[in-house]
Amino acid sequence: MSGRVEDLSPKQAEALAKFRGNVQDMLSSLPSPDDYFLLKWLRARNFNLQKSEAMLRKHIEFRKHMDLEDILKNWQPSEVVRLYLSGGLCGHDQEGHPIWYDVVGPIDPKGLLFSASKQELIKTKVRDCEMLMEECNMQTKKLGTKIEEVVMIYDCEGLALKHLWKPAIETYIEVLTMYEDHYPESLKRLFIIKAPRLFPVAYNLVKPFLSEDTRKKIMVLGDNWKEVLQKYISPDQLPVYYGGTLTDPDGDPKCKSKINYGGDIPKSYYVRDQVKQQYEQSVTINRGSSHQVDYEILFPGCVLRWQFMSEGADIGFGVFLKKKVGQRQKAGEMTEVKTSVRYNAHMVPEDDSMTCSEPGIYVLRFDNTYSFLHSKKVNFSVEVLLPDKVTEEQIHQLGARTEKKLSLT
Repeated sequence: MSGRVEDLSPKQAEALAKFRGNVQDMLSSLPSPDDYFLLKWLRARNFNLQKSEAMLRKHIEFRKHMDLEDILKNWQPSEVVRLYLSGGLCGHDQEGHPIWYDVVGPIDPKGLLFSASKQELIKTKVRDCEMLMEECNMQTKKLGTKIEEVVMIYDCEGLALKHLWKPAIETYIEVLTMYEDHYPESLKRLFIIKAPRLFPVAYNLVKPFLSEDTRKKIMVLGDNWKEVLQKYISPDQLPVYYGGTLTDPDGDPKCKSKINYGGDIPKSYYVRDQVKQQYEQSVTINRGSSHQVDYEILFPGCVLRWQFMSEGADIGFGVFLKKKVGQRQKAGEMTEVKTSVRYNAHMVPEDDSMTCSEPGIYVLRFDNTYSFLHSKKVNFSVEVLLPDKVTEEQIHQLGARTEKKLSLT
């Protein structure tokens, strides 16, 4: 049995009755104390009464902390977030479920975190969730049938290394955790469209924070994505830009009155020029010397991501590929894959990444050979980001113009 209203086993029905009794003291604080709502929390924890109750009680505290009863009426994000955080609610699928678009490519991660706090960005996504739940309620009244799930379309065109910036990924993981903890069983289906070769790396970063149920609802579409979307969504509910016939009143095929497409944020909005980071390693590099850190890349498609800051003065930095394994080599004896230049990392911490096009030993080299007087202390962190291999293989296969579900493995 699915564990939904009118599809409960005797054991599930008994659990629902007990659960209602256990949480009787907080029913008045819930947005909807009906069986549909309570069953979401039970399904999310496999009908474990203790875990379901603990999850729901945490949600009640979350609602109070975020003032969710009035968030749609009394709270608005700042101008920069309203203008540049992409996404939007536009249309409904064939069964009446709301459709939310996330447009990844135009997002300016650094600009957002330099212009707004992480807390504001998360609260904005919470507000979006409440707006979607309100839309579900309106659809329920309009259609006369229960609508409690949403459809999401992730437009991944333009997904790039800038989107893998560590503070941005950490913020996105907090948003995903918020979804899973406070809006369980609210996703009907998630379509990934226009996924580039970098997508398996990005997905592998967030995959551990997605529930098994969420992973099962993800579908990565190939070049025929417009055709596939129309199997689930009527053309008059899809923007022209996404393969349908829907436009704004002024004829805009992207429906920009409903979907925000983001963009680069002007520096006039910046309130800070860096995001505080913690570094995993520290080294003092003597004058006239250099420091090398080796990372073995076993297959192409991996991403090297690094952050560093120096103390007191600038430091040189470059990335090289070793020709000989197992021994230290001078810069001139290696293949330079990222040009070595001097960075004012004592003023503004550096962070960057690169996709490794071939396997081998990649050497991150901090260069102080030009300094005849001063040693330099460098704090740094380096990560190797691996692609989700199953997803990567599926993306290769999607050239055959078929739709596939994203595997859990």
